[in-house]
Amino acid sequence: MSMNQDFLKAIEPIIEAGLNEDVNTGDLTTDLLISSDTQTTAIMIAKADGIIAGLPVAEMIFRKLDPNVQFNIEINDGQEAKSGDLICTIKGAYRALLTGERLALNFLQRMSGIATETAKYVDAIKEFKTEILDTRKTVPGLRLLDKYAVKAGGGTNHRIGLYDMVMIKDNHISVAGGITNAVKAIRPNIPAEIKIEVETTSMEEVKEALNAGADIIMLDNMDNATMTDAVQFINGKAKVEASGNMNLERVREVAATGVDFISIGALTHSIIALDISQKIKE
Repeated sequence: MSMNQDFLKAIEPIIEAGLNEDVNTGDLTTDLLISSDTQTTAIMIAKADGIIAGLPVAEMIFRKLDPNVQFNIEINDGQEAKSGDLICTIKGAYRALLTGERLALNFLQRMSGIATETAKYVDAIKEFKTEILDTRKTVPGLRLLDKYAVKAGGGTNHRIGLYDMVMIKDNHISVAGGITNAVKAIRPNIPAEIKIEVETTSMEEVKEALNAGADIIMLDNMDNATMTDAVQFINGKAKVEASGNMNLERVREVAATGVDFISIGALTHSIIALDISQKIKE
């Protein structure tokens, strides 16, 4: 898995903000101890099993500090690393490798944690057609990276933001005076390629959303039996997403109801970073 040039350009402001926050006017300790012309080699090692994500981000950080850095990847994004595995080797200015270490690891550990958790859910439902979706429950400013990490773990990106898909939720339904009114008010005013998703909490709302012409119907916090009934009623006339109270213990049962998607906020809002270390190679 790789990041294309457009993606790298889009995330550059995130990297610049991180460097400004951490380095700002300079790394006092490193700059006073190490001469600017000293070269060295560093390695990154996995300290736990998991899926790697974020190596191009780490490379971008080091390259901004040393344009001539050599960044050699041993385990690509989307691939599994075992504890003790060599992830990458970095050769360049000693100052750059120390100054960029914490920021590079912060991104790499978080993104690998997201990819690792996503992969657990994907593996749990591998015998079903259901896809695992992320949500907008991301760290502000880091959404592109969080969602990239979900893809590295085998998941599927839901909408990026409020601008690329219509999501009619309970408050929208209330102010519009019902699902039908909400869909009718929106449909003529959006391009044909923009999908409309409607959040539902009962079979009555499912029926109304389907009749109103929703492209995707979200089954929010429904029990498994009701979701099964909803999928059978919709019968392929719209895509179906299950959402709410999802965990690894339940996700397989939910996939068995026949839903197309299961969205899981915990993929990005409750992450344990994957333990990765950087060492100077003596």
